[in-house]
Amino acid sequence: MSKAIVTCALTGVLTDPAQHPVPVTPEALAREARAACDAGAAIVHVHFRDQRPGRGHLPSWEPAVARDVAAAIRDACPGLLFNQSTGVIGSDISGPVACLREIRPEIAACNAGSLNYLKVRRDGGWAWRPMLFDNPVEKVQAFLAAMAESGSLPEFECFDLGIARSVEMYVRAGLYRGHLDYNFVMGVESGMPSDPALLPILTGLVAPGSTWQVTAIGRADVWPLHRRAAELGGHLRTGLEDTFYLPDGSKATGNGPLVEALVRIARGSGREIASPAEARQLLGLPAHP
Repeated sequence: MSKAIVTCALTGVLTDPAQHPVPVTPEALAREARAACDAGAAIVHVHFRDQRPGRGHLPSWEPAVARDVAAAIRDACPGLLFNQSTGVIGSDISGPVACLREIRPEIAACNAGSLNYLKVRRDGGWAWRPMLFDNPVEKVQAFLAAMAESGSLPEFECFDLGIARSVEMYVRAGLYRGHLDYNFVMGVESGMPSDPALLPILTGLVAPGSTWQVTAIGRADVWPLHRRAAELGGHLRTGLEDTFYLPDGSKATGNGPLVEALVRIARGSGREIASPAEARQLLGLPAHP
């Protein structure tokens, strides 16, 4: 099997820095990226946050924020691949597109289909107001066009089996030409569960010659899923966006320990870890200048 590419999702979209150790400022994101890189990550997945005092739990689509974050991470970690989040509710994608144009990330998340984003508390109440994470074909197509313009590889995020099946349809319909990179997002309560038994089904949907990885969201249940993904030849992702908990149940103090734990699992499954340069080759991306 090929070497495993490790991605670190540094911060997430709405995680409150007052409650959890998520980085928000360019300097903090660069420190966490450096720790993840030192632990074995070749890619960092980044959400931009509002930089105003007391608003760090909110997203930002200001190109100046994207520029400052990307510059800080690239200065701290030359050659590390930058994966920009683009997830947004509604048809207005001007913010994510402006950030793509500003920083030209090597990779950009492309949400490949819609999902009712739901979670129910133990008392039967909604954890948040039920919402539709809307990604109709027209929106996906617009993002793919923007990613082609910025030279960014789309990472097709798939929250369920139907979305995974749609990815190859985008190719057949002429929406996309190029290397296919799937990200199976597992653990969202209204999406696919963090169940290793699903992986053989999902990998059977992957187009020949493609790469795939798993985003495993949760607590203790994510680590057996990571192990199975490594055993099946998939690439791997962890970080404070996806989990706060290490395999022993203790709470992670930062992204570095999560990446270290994932690297141990990969090596225990017989996989070596790809460097950023090797990750570029595996994903069909140009070498770092």
